[in-house]
Amino acid sequence: MAVTKTKPQTTKNSAKAAKTSPVAALDTIGNDEVLTLAEAAAFLRVAADALLRLAVLQGLPGRKIGSEWRFLKSALQDWLRTSVPRPSKEAVLAAIGSWKDDPELDQMLKEIYKRRGRPMTEDNA
Repeated sequence: MAVTKTKPQTTKNSAKAAKTSPVAALDTIGNDEVLTLAEAAAFLRVAADALLRLAVLQGLPGRKIGSEWRFLKSALQDWLRTSVPRPSKEAVLAAIGSWKDDPELDQMLKEIYKRRGRPMTEDNA
């Protein structure tokens, strides 16, 4: 007896359901591609740990979902297009001025001088 292979019949509805499956919907939002950490790092051609530092410290657009990160490719492209703001003189002075009210500053300075083996003032020499 000869064995014949039959092709499973597909309908238009089953083909349409395959295209709009929940798994396919996770890969795109609108036309924006969603990237994992490894994919985003490869796209930007940087190491994954460098990408995480950029996301946490420099505002690289991404979201941590549970223990995993996700990035929109278009958001990464927009982030690359923006220039890095240079701090103005006023911003630098404001940051320095904020230290004067730090209650830990005096203790930190004493500890620094102690570790160096030097007095805080020349009068203590």
